[in-house]
Amino acid sequence: MSQTAIFWPMIALTFLICCVYAVLFLRRQQALAIGQATPHDFKLPLKEPEASVTAIRNLMNLYELPTLFYVVCLSLYAVNGATLLAVILAWLFVAARAVHTIVHITSNRLRLRQPLFLVGFILNGALWVLLALHLALPPVA
Repeated sequence: MSQTAIFWPMIALTFLICCVYAVLFLRRQQALAIGQATPHDFKLPLKEPEASVTAIRNLMNLYELPTLFYVVCLSLYAVNGATLLAVILAWLFVAARAVHTIVHITSNRLRLRQPLFLVGFILNGALWVLLALHLALPPVA
């Protein structure tokens, strides 16, 4: 397996972020169209339409824990530690974030969102453990 395989989950997560931006844009446009908001409301978005609040909050989530994900993926690549296990964990993290996003911007059910966040948190932590082990253990000859 090529070390560059670790980049595909990063690309997929970035695509997910772009999709959430599109949802936010559409929800804001809809709020303008039905009179729920005015263009002035978006100058300083302190009065965000209810329909777009979950998309904004999800975007914030996609710039928190995933930042650590990008760092660990790049670090694994840099030290030649992007093993098959690391790539699988990275894809599972992206899947967890995608399902979390779907729940967050649709039903927003906390009982579903919270465990999905926890799964992503654990997977991200596992990637960091893999990086630490790769750095700490001598290569097998």
